[in-house]
This record gives sequence, structure tokens and C-alpha cells, in this order.
Amino acid sequence: MEPSRNGRTGGRRHNLISRKKATYPISDYFQVYLDRYGRLVNEGVRYSDLLRYNNAIPLYDEHGNDTLWSTVFYPNSEQQEIHDQLRLAYAILKADGDFSNTQDLYIDRVDVCNYGNTLPFRVRIVNDINENFDYFYLKRVDANRIYGLELEHILSPSRINYFIVGDTLIEEHIIGIPAAAFIRESMPDNTFDLVRLAKEFVKFNERVFVRLLGDMHSGNYVVDITRDFEKHHFRMRPIDFDQQSHHWRKQVYLPQFYYQNNPFIQLAVEHLAPENVLQYQKEERALIANRVRVSHGRFAKLMEMMCEDVIAPPDHVRRLAEQLATHYKYPAFQQGQTMGELVYTSIQLLLSRTQPATLDPHSMVW
Repeated sequence: MEPSRNGRTGGRRHNLISRKKATYPISDYFQVYLDRYGRLVNEGVRYSDLLRYNNAIPLYDEHGNDTLWSTVFYPNSEQQEIHDQLRLAYAILKADGDFSNTQDLYIDRVDVCNYGNTLPFRVRIVNDINENFDYFYLKRVDANRIYGLELEHILSPSRINYFIVGDTLIEEHIIGIPAAAFIRESMPDNTFDLVRLAKEFVKFNERVFVRLLGDMHSGNYVVDITRDFEKHHFRMRPIDFDQQSHHWRKQVYLPQFYYQNNPFIQLAVEHLAPENVLQYQKEERALIANRVRVSHGRFAKLMEMMCEDVIAPPDHVRRLAEQLATHYKYPAFQQGQTMGELVYTSIQLLLSRTQPATLDPHSMVW
């Protein structure tokens, strides 16, 4: 489990996941897929480079609270080299490697989170001309996380920018308010926005369950707010993909079962009738189906890789398959031998039950 952006997990730790997840390497055939879609590069900073720090101090937020991140410092003899490599990584991430666009950028801070299982690094990079800043992240490669990023890119309303160099994953910063902070500080106070927020949680719950993304408690996703001409539009976006198709419990893949999400769950109970919930679930499934259909074969290629890959123990696959077969009343899940096959079955079931509308040209009004 990754920490939230400020290092917090919203109180006591949830108990749906009791053990640290094993890390799985990227298979040779998955590398072929990643190379085809431009996710592999040959140059850039490595995770091991950032481990060469010789000092660290705790990082506190504006209220003086420990964020559980620490700012690290590098020896003078190595700092410039590491910062140059980080700027190059940012150029690859944002400008397709055009280093000329980074001449006015400098590395303001490098943080590490010793609380998280994967010990991620977060880099703050600043434009010297206008003091505008951005973040990006360096993590160790893990196949579950990479499959999660790809599924998010293909099946969600958002696109994900990342690349891999050797054993290092470099991810862009996903903009939004951490859900735990949103619950504490930014919940709307009018019925219109509360209904929209409840609707988005229902759709988010459906979105992550369909593609089997686990561990979506309020520390692992953000709320992106867009001002509309009538109040606000809300979108929930995952920021942690470690538990993509790994755990054996069905509830792990349903945000509605995490107590940290109770404020959003309560909104849905109070503001949405059962028929509204069903409507929004069907809408989200139809949107996912349409994204698969217009993926130009990319989803099919990803499933070829994922169905052959081992990213969870066989017992996890078997137990989850039984639960999904019961949940959907669809015995085909029990034939799945890998987590990829369970995801594929979930999406195929969605496609079979969500056919696009067929228009009768004689009934159309021009």
C-alpha cells in the first residue's frame, strides 16, 4: 500500500489487506507490449541513484503535522549529477525527451516515504522564471502496478503518463485533492454538489471493481474538481495501483467496503435512490465498454499479456474466481487460471451485457 500524498491513511489502518504484497517482475512478453506503446526508455535516473542520500529530515505540512515523508539530501559531489538526471527524467515524462525545455527548471526537493511498502520517492521540480512547480514520482518496478496503470489509461476517463527505465518506474503527478483531505476540509455544503459527489463515488466504485483495482480507501485516490456553470463536477482518480488484481477477497476491489470512505457512502445512501444507483452503474459500464471498443486493439494486446502473466498466487486467483462467479452468477469466472483471465472475463461480461444502441435511420429527426 502506498501512503496518501501527505503520508496519511485517514486514521487507523484498514483491515481488508493484512499482509504486504509481493513484488512481481515484468515478464519478457509484457516488455514487448510496453515497448510497442512507448513505455520503455533507455536513459534516465534510476531508483537506486536516489538511495545515495546521506541525510534526511522529516517533512511537515503547513499545520506542523508530520507528513510521514522525509526530505533527503545528497553529497555535494553527487547532487548536481542526480539533479541533472532528474531533470532529464522530467523532460522524457513531459516533453518526449526534449531537454531544451528544462533549462529553466531546477530540483527543489526530493522526498522519500519510509512509511509505504515500496518506499517511493517524490520529486518537486520548479520553473525558475515564474516559480511554478510540479511533482513526479520514482518507484521500483512491480508488474501489478504497471498493469494497473495501463488499465487506468485504457478504461478510465483519464490518461496516465509514465515510463520505465530498467527497474525504475517514473510516474507523473495525478492532480487532485487527496480524498482523505477532501473529506476533512472540502466537502460541499449544498445538495446539488452532494448529489454529484455521491454519483461520482458510485461510478468510481463500479469503475475500479470492473477492472479489479484494489485498496481504494480514501488515502489512495484523489478528488479532481472542475468548476461548471452549475456548481461543480467531481471526478475520483486512483493514485495507487499496487493492488491491481492481486488479492483474493472481492471486498478489496470495492471502495464501498472501506470505512475511510464512509462519508461518501453515506452521501449515496442519503441522496440517491436505488434506481439512481443502478442507472449510474449501468452508465459507467457503458462508458467502459465504449473505451474498450475504441482502444484500437490496445486492450486486446494488454489482455494477451496479462492472461499469461503470474501476478498473484494461484490460491488468490481460485478464491477470487469463486467469489466473482457467485457475485455475477456467471460460472465462467471459475475457469480463470490467472488474474488477467479474471479481468478479461469481467470485461467480456460487461461487453456482452452493454451493447451500443442501434439507430433506426427512419426514426431519426433531422
